[in-house]
Amino acid sequence: MASSSSSSSSSSSPQTDTCLNFITHLLKALKDAMMNVFFHDEIPEPLSPASASSTRLKHQVFLSFKGEDTRLNFTAHLLKALKDTGMNVFFDEETLEKGEQLSQALSRAIAASNLSIIVLSVDYASSKSCLAELSDIMRRKDTQGHIVLPIFYHVNPSDVRNLGGSFKKSFNGHGSNRLPQVQRWKTAFAEVGKLKGWHTEGGKFDRPETEYIKDIVEYVIKKLMSGKFKSTSAELVGIDDQKQTILRLIEQEDSRLIGLWGQGGIGKTTLSDVIYNEISHNFENTCFLLNVREKLKKQGMESLRNQLLSELLNQAIHVDTPSIGSTLIQERLNNKRVLVVLDDVNDSDQIDCFGVKHFGDGSKIIVTSRDRQVLKNGGVDKIHEVKKLNDNDSLQLFSTFAFKQLNPAADFRDLSNKFVEYAQRSPLALRVLGSKLYKKSRTEWESEVDKLKEYDQPKISHILRSSYDDLDEVEKNIFLDIAIFFKGTLKKDVEEILSCCYKGAVCGISNLIDKCLLDNTSYNGWICMHDMLEEMGKDIVRKESIDPGKRSRLWSAKDVYQVLKYNKVSLNCIYILFIFHIFV
Repeated sequence: MASSSSSSSSSSSPQTDTCLNFITHLLKALKDAMMNVFFHDEIPEPLSPASASSTRLKHQVFLSFKGEDTRLNFTAHLLKALKDTGMNVFFDEETLEKGEQLSQALSRAIAASNLSIIVLSVDYASSKSCLAELSDIMRRKDTQGHIVLPIFYHVNPSDVRNLGGSFKKSFNGHGSNRLPQVQRWKTAFAEVGKLKGWHTEGGKFDRPETEYIKDIVEYVIKKLMSGKFKSTSAELVGIDDQKQTILRLIEQEDSRLIGLWGQGGIGKTTLSDVIYNEISHNFENTCFLLNVREKLKKQGMESLRNQLLSELLNQAIHVDTPSIGSTLIQERLNNKRVLVVLDDVNDSDQIDCFGVKHFGDGSKIIVTSRDRQVLKNGGVDKIHEVKKLNDNDSLQLFSTFAFKQLNPAADFRDLSNKFVEYAQRSPLALRVLGSKLYKKSRTEWESEVDKLKEYDQPKISHILRSSYDDLDEVEKNIFLDIAIFFKGTLKKDVEEILSCCYKGAVCGISNLIDKCLLDNTSYNGWICMHDMLEEMGKDIVRKESIDPGKRSRLWSAKDVYQVLKYNKVSLNCIYILFIFHIFV
């Protein structure tokens, strides 16, 4: 931070000498008291690329702000909260305005920090040194992957992106747009507005600032503890803990084949992609086969396997037999320590067909599937169930798509919570719903809330529907019966009733749990199903016929009344009507 005092003269004066003497004595007294004091002259020179990775950075956080706006309120409280966690925060409270150029000391402080927090307040852009500071931060973000976390403090993020509102006047006061430094500042300022951050609007409808500060501190700690200081990504919200769990599995010698199991859209592919990118440099050759299920339908096993072998052996391979019969190819694979991801596998035979047993010692194979039994039958060593997000991460992920920031706008927070509750912590649902609501008015949001329980969400349904389509006929019928009649019913009662209708109903319910079409909590005694799966089931039945009497199942009292009144019921609907009258 740099405050907005006038520039000091470059020449020395008696007052300057007196000030320097005082600071020197004060610095010595503080150090004599064993205090850790930051002093500009002691900031290390920028690290060379060779030594940067091996040397610990001096500061965890660099805090940039406009002194007059927030020094005595928000920024002071944020600084205390960060320091209370033991973080080393660079907080340049005393530096005077130095003009248009960023001081070497401040530039070195930014370089010596893991991440920067920029508190963008109303008059931030009026300070030339603040803009120079911000420009340097954004340059390091683009060239060195420096993490930047903006806080839009009582300002509209769109005004930052578009240089509007009070910022237009501030930039006009800095001179002609043709000046190189002004153009650099504008570009950097607009880029900050595009980043995801926190928007504190103030007013009676907003959250207390203490809640925002708590969220910010928790997020900073999570980023610093991850060990990888990269730019934030919406896709990665809430997966750090699971990533670390899988990395620990990979380090185990007896974990060669690792399965990631979970419902469609829960984040298996994202998680495996993050891990693949993080560890791929440790292997001789790597391959990430995305959407195995879909690709097999289009190009067949032989073609897809040849693609995998070609990438691992660095030459075009053509094997047209059911198995890898060539001894030479097997021996070459045996000499390779490789990393392979097989994404969205739906048949255990596929794992063996890809030839994973021939990969060399130390190889790691990650297989993602919606069916736990596929992983078990495929011989995986360890299975990790990919978990849903917690409530805080769910709201953050939703907000990154609905608002392009890490927290919802104050006057949309109540509605945001409703959408997050409906999505039930499913990353896919949160992304789809958030994207659908971006830049929509509150009236439109309220309309979407009203439709949540009435209409299926097409993009979500497309992913979930593929799991349904893979079921056999008995499993499809069981799924539809549960979606329409038995959600929230005791499992033993459902098994007893459906066993009268289908052979193998108990096994069918177990298979639905393995395929994530029923929640795993069903084992606790109750049948549980995600709301979106319930709505998908109802939508499937609705599309059977425009005439309710020709549908296989009825659940609307209005439809049942009309069908019975006008005697339009079909034979396949009779037993469903019987069940309806028992349970409704």
